[in-house]
Amino acid sequence: MISFDEVRETNEMIEHENLDVRTITLGISLLDCITDDLDKLKKNIYDKITTVGKNLVSTGEAIEKEYGIPIVNKRISVTPIALVGGSACKSPEDFAELARTLDAAAHTTGVNFIGGYSALVNKGTTKADDMLMRSIPEALATTENICSSINLGATKTGINMDAVELMGHIVKQTAEKTANYDSIGCAKLVVFCNAPDDNPFMAGAFHGVTEADAIINVGVSGPGVVKSVLSHCHDMSFGDLAETIKKTAFKITRVGQLVALEASKRLGIPFGIVDLSLAPTPAIGDSIADIFKEMGLEEAGAPGTTAALAMLNDQVKKGGVMASSYVGGLSGAFIPVSEDQGMINAAECGALTIEKLEAMTCVCSVGLDMIAIPGDTSDATISGIIADELAIGMVNQKTTAVRLIPVIGKGVGETVEFGGLLGHAPIMPVNKFGCEEFIKRGGRIPAPIHSFKN
Repeated sequence: MISFDEVRETNEMIEHENLDVRTITLGISLLDCITDDLDKLKKNIYDKITTVGKNLVSTGEAIEKEYGIPIVNKRISVTPIALVGGSACKSPEDFAELARTLDAAAHTTGVNFIGGYSALVNKGTTKADDMLMRSIPEALATTENICSSINLGATKTGINMDAVELMGHIVKQTAEKTANYDSIGCAKLVVFCNAPDDNPFMAGAFHGVTEADAIINVGVSGPGVVKSVLSHCHDMSFGDLAETIKKTAFKITRVGQLVALEASKRLGIPFGIVDLSLAPTPAIGDSIADIFKEMGLEEAGAPGTTAALAMLNDQVKKGGVMASSYVGGLSGAFIPVSEDQGMINAAECGALTIEKLEAMTCVCSVGLDMIAIPGDTSDATISGIIADELAIGMVNQKTTAVRLIPVIGKGVGETVEFGGLLGHAPIMPVNKFGCEEFIKRGGRIPAPIHSFKN
């Protein structure tokens, strides 16, 4: 039974500490839509998404109203479109047509985003994969609600460096195609190593081929709650601090579990997982960086930041797995720059650099996320940053990702404004030394020795 004190405590978290359910994401398999006729494929995709997803938004809103729990986003993820469109699409433009079909379905269902404009190329690239990747700039420039992700590496397979080189070009082209909107297309494009099949968060969500025909996944939030609790713990030892974070993560995850089960029951769709990630927002006080300050760091990026993040991430997972039997996705602590006011402040005052962020990604939930860089950054430099981050994921057997935004026409010292949950960010400097010869070698970086476990 839930006690009165627990109800009161949860209400306090919602009203004063920015606790919310960040997203209900409905995963939909499109494998049964496959045909070699492009027009028929577009109709199949639109019909399935709008049929299966027709009640997602209204159900989420009803749960919000009934339980008083904010549910910020209602989203859909689909089977990687490179797999779905391989038979019907003969050109990158054909794939872009599928993106516009997905966008139309998003508008009809009323969801915030559809994820799954994706390809999985960690070991090699098919003709369909290549066409989808080359279509991304056009697809993201001509749609509003589409998110794209490409998995370029894995611990078991190594890193596909040919695809890494191509994605450096694609990121830059996407920035140029959406230059009139501060290159916002790149905010909806992420590259992965070890991408999970059940991630509810954008821009990386897709519906894995091992999943059921439809599934409900939920992502929770809660940095503001953790910050508030730690504001009363300045004299605690690390052991006591860890215990406090773990107990707080349990409470946060129980809210997500409640919403996930309720949505599953009302929609008649199986419950998949709760993603335990602490997802910050630009709201004051809802920041991972502010948690570091409560731990005793002057700013995010100060010596000790990686250790603080490692402990935070670990205790969030330990508390979360006690609150739900089914956890997955990314699960940990996000450290995006533009979406976290504390991280923005740290970057602006010089405490936080891309190099320090890269070190932090060894222990965080994902990787280099929502980082604005100068618009004249070379394609090869973007590929080099991607390769470095994927190597961390490959060797450490964890998910890592890169979402860089080269803002065309802007440089270091300027700011880019995206609005909403995407926030704003200072343009951060990148290393000026070149890596063109390294990136052009091509081929595949082999998997590490510890990947061989059979």
